[in-house]
Amino acid sequence: MSTPGFILKIACPDRPGIVHAVSHFLFSETANILDSAQFSDTFTGRFFMRVHFDQTHQGLDLSKLRKNFIEIGQKFEMEWELFDASSKPRVLIMVSKLGHCLNDLLFRTHSGYLPIEVAAIASNHQDFEGLAKSYNIPFHYLPLASATDARKDQQEQQLLDLIDQEKIDLVVLARYMQILSPAVCKKLAGKAINIHHSFLPSFKGAKPYWQAHQRGVKLIGATAHYVTTDLDEGPIIEQGVERVDHAMDPEQLAAVGRDVECMALSRAVRWHAEHRILLNGKSTVVFQ
Repeated sequence: MSTPGFILKIACPDRPGIVHAVSHFLFSETANILDSAQFSDTFTGRFFMRVHFDQTHQGLDLSKLRKNFIEIGQKFEMEWELFDASSKPRVLIMVSKLGHCLNDLLFRTHSGYLPIEVAAIASNHQDFEGLAKSYNIPFHYLPLASATDARKDQQEQQLLDLIDQEKIDLVVLARYMQILSPAVCKKLAGKAINIHHSFLPSFKGAKPYWQAHQRGVKLIGATAHYVTTDLDEGPIIEQGVERVDHAMDPEQLAAVGRDVECMALSRAVRWHAEHRILLNGKSTVVFQ
């Protein structure tokens, strides 16, 4: 089910008059505010706001709204975006050989729980081609076994071409176990979400469940974050945890962690699709 209306996201230096200016603008456009959330960060001096509004009569146009809001944006030094709330982002899901997050995302999307359109699935293995076909989603095999640097560059160019061809709005790394190059990370800044199977910033990199077992942790977790050039250090969107104990081996920790990974990733994707996330330096503001 699509969401009606429009969504305005704002980030700017905090100062008096911002809420009044936005409210007056929407009133002048004969818009009706459906819900609104705001946050003032006293540590950074930044102000964040998300407004979901609808039209009181037919005639509100997205391009016209954007044009009319430019003056206010400039006055308050805003970083702002205005979206059609009914438009679903086109998503590319990338996966390797573990498919629990992929399967969960496909089921939630097919069931109407995630407001996204899965335009394609890409993988460096062929394991989930059948799953993609069962949902009638194009599957793209981008192999990397024993890849040279030249082959890696070629594979990433294929990936970027696919993103352009399919007009992808969001890339989701659903346990895609390859490191993207800095160039690709920069191109996808703010438009790629990764799920890491630990409670970051603990246990970055490979085999975090083994690292957790060696340290005897009592809680394991998963972290959904935006992709940056720094491995597993992007702005955190959502995290989940589950209690474990000394009797569990790394494989048992991984089994428990799969459910946590699925929940954290699906929430992050939904909040991104609903334009609930604003970047705040190396962190995020999430209006749930």
